[in-house]
Amino acid sequence: MPMAAREAPRLLTGSRVPWLLFACEFAGTALLIAAGVSLVILDFGAGSPVAAALPSAALRRALTGFGFGCVGALIAVSVLGKVSGAHINPVVTLAFWLKGAIGGRHALGYIAAQLAGGVAGALPLLAWGRIGRSVEFGATVPGAGFSTAAALMGEIVTTFALVMGVFTFLGARRLRPFTPLLFPALYAVMVWLEGPVSGTSTNPARSLGPAVVAGVWSGWWVYLAGPVAGALVAVAVHGGTWLRRFEIRVAKLYHFNHDPRGVLHRT
Repeated sequence: MPMAAREAPRLLTGSRVPWLLFACEFAGTALLIAAGVSLVILDFGAGSPVAAALPSAALRRALTGFGFGCVGALIAVSVLGKVSGAHINPVVTLAFWLKGAIGGRHALGYIAAQLAGGVAGALPLLAWGRIGRSVEFGATVPGAGFSTAAALMGEIVTTFALVMGVFTFLGARRLRPFTPLLFPALYAVMVWLEGPVSGTSTNPARSLGPAVVAGVWSGWWVYLAGPVAGALVAVAVHGGTWLRRFEIRVAKLYHFNHDPRGVLHRT
């Protein structure tokens, strides 16, 4: 567990003003939901021209996942990401806290900001009107024909893949600057394969916002328990195997400057 002495997070851009970090996480998460879930509505909403142009649901899932990952990657490399680290996901913050890269009080502030940002970012989805309502404004629920247990396992597996991917990229000096590029490809594959099971949330804030807007709470606990469990398993595997040699030095997703020894500069 992180030590109290690490309460000030070893991250970010030289700014230690907590409210600024939290504001960036709030804004980044809101943008992720507003833009990323809009892609879900655009690709799968009733009456959308995308469905007519691309009748293959599998292809649309892959494209939706790719687009969602691109939104996350752009946030990571934006000024918001450079300030706060662009966790934009409570379980990513949880994983960094468990690795000792961010202090407990800052982690709680991040998570609160992310959840609030998820709700705020879902409000613009109401502008989609009938098209948005047809897919419950992108709310994640267990898929038709799949049990709650199957959806839970899907969230555990996909969140495990997300956290392990982040740890692998951040822990490898040569991969570290390219961490944001992981997300488009990873989400394209995960949404394509697992989307019909749970909707591939991997992010409690992503599920919370549309659930609040749509008033849909079917299996809501899956989208909290699954991502948390997946992150915990990833942290355990990372710390209990040879992967622990890849140390997570700083709790941010984009690093554009490091010295030859792999010691990160604060930018």
